[in-house]
Amino acid sequence: MLSRRSFLRAVGGAVAGGVVLGACGSGDGDGGAGDGGAGDAPGTIAGDHHAEPTDLAPAVLSSDLYVTDEPQRFAFALLAREGYASGGTARLAVAPPGATPGDFVDATLHTTGLPDRRGVYVAALRLGQAGTWSGLVERGDERLEFAFAVKPDAEAPAIGARAPAAASPTPDAPLGVDPICTREPQCPLHGRSLGTLVGAGRPVAVLFATPARCQSAYCGPVLDAMLPLVPDYEDRVDFVHVDIYRDLRSTDVSPTVRDWGLPSEPWLYGIDATGTITGRLDGAFAQDEMQALLDRLVAA
Repeated sequence: MLSRRSFLRAVGGAVAGGVVLGACGSGDGDGGAGDGGAGDAPGTIAGDHHAEPTDLAPAVLSSDLYVTDEPQRFAFALLAREGYASGGTARLAVAPPGATPGDFVDATLHTTGLPDRRGVYVAALRLGQAGTWSGLVERGDERLEFAFAVKPDAEAPAIGARAPAAASPTPDAPLGVDPICTREPQCPLHGRSLGTLVGAGRPVAVLFATPARCQSAYCGPVLDAMLPLVPDYEDRVDFVHVDIYRDLRSTDVSPTVRDWGLPSEPWLYGIDATGTITGRLDGAFAQDEMQALLDRLVAA
């Protein structure tokens, strides 16, 4: 397994004309508390927000694409010289190793609850071969090439698998994590341990995200976007937030993140009453995607 430090260093690099943004957190302990250390990541487009962005490139947000016959959520954003630049309609074509992208599908832009220009484009793709795939994003008159990796197997727990029954930090049992929530003020989703809820007869929604140490400015917004949804579902779903790191400075992840084997953040998982994973979102996701996951969870 690729070490977390190496993974976080790697995901920010250019890949065949595109960019992979597989994780939000600080990989080398440089990200402190505050507004997420966003100075090291692309920001919003400065100046005139109506100005046309330049030097567009796709940024792949899905960090755990793997071989499966089932349709898989493929998420990407658009970056520009000026910063984040998602907006407008886009189409996507992909091809396995050795082939050329040809058949385009529409990518749905999700923006609810996300900062300006940080919307997430999503398409459902079947990825049947491991290796480096080619991609093409069509936006207006532009065609933007990129590449992305498909793993033989999922690294993080996949849909249909049994969710790990690992404990999560609570005020009474912090598991060596301090603070257990880096949001200011702390969110109310730490009162019960994930280990006591998984498979206990009620659906569970668990969000892995680190607001204070998020460099790409997606981890904080997803938690703040989920909190308003909680009152509409809490009579049917148990909610848990798990922060990523043991503290505000180190690169050591919390025991829960380690036990789940997560290669990146943020993640949102839906787990049914028996403890089976029914949905997962990673990389970046808008409020409407979270609501759809919760709707499927309570309908199961």
